[in-house]
Amino acid sequence: MTIKEAQDTVNQWIMQYGKRYFNELTNMTVLTEEVGEVARIISRRYGEQSFKAGEENADLGDELADVMWVIICLANQTGIDLTEAFEKNVAKKTGRDSERHLKNPKL
Repeated sequence: MTIKEAQDTVNQWIMQYGKRYFNELTNMTVLTEEVGEVARIISRRYGEQSFKAGEENADLGDELADVMWVIICLANQTGIDLTEAFEKNVAKKTGRDSERHLKNPKL
């Protein structure tokens, strides 16, 4: 699935099942909540915290997809073409950082 197809899929789902998009502020709050769920899994799976009973099988992929879903919602409702935005972002990073990491002695 391309980024464009993902944006179209989310939009079709919202129109069919969601009635309408939540407003941008609500979606920003939902995004923060979803990122917190990703952080919770990572801190327990790869960090020093432990899972509570019943949380051991938390699905990181599903939580990352939830983050992606809300990002797509925000892009759709604010008129952002994520393919174009991502391509510009890669070009920006390449121009700015093409040698920075390669020359970093800490890496």
